[in-house]
Amino acid sequence: MIKRIHVLEDDEDIRYIIGVLLKDEGYELQLSSTFAELKSKLRDSVPDLFILDVMIPDGDGTDICTDLKEDPFTKHIPIIVMSANDQNKQKSLEAGANDYISKPFDIDYIVRRINAQLSKS
Repeated sequence: MIKRIHVLEDDEDIRYIIGVLLKDEGYELQLSSTFAELKSKLRDSVPDLFILDVMIPDGDGTDICTDLKEDPFTKHIPIIVMSANDQNKQKSLEAGANDYISKPFDIDYIVRRINAQLSKS
């Protein structure tokens, strides 16, 4: 069964790179640049994993992580939070993130982290 990953990232270049990378790995993708867009897409289908950027135009990724972990429909879904600021790591994990990735990231590293989270769920 193909796993679906929802990536919330406002930087178009990073979103594109992650999209190409994960499609090459055989994942189905949902891409959003805002929290509003993510919520809208959740009405159609629920992913197997979320990847959230911390700084997005309409919210904070750690607050979104908390919202997703408190929602009965998404609380079971693993979340990986990404940020260029390592000060966000502790806040992300306290918000319920299952993992944290620092930007810039190594392509092979992010794939390993994603695979590790999906193998647990």
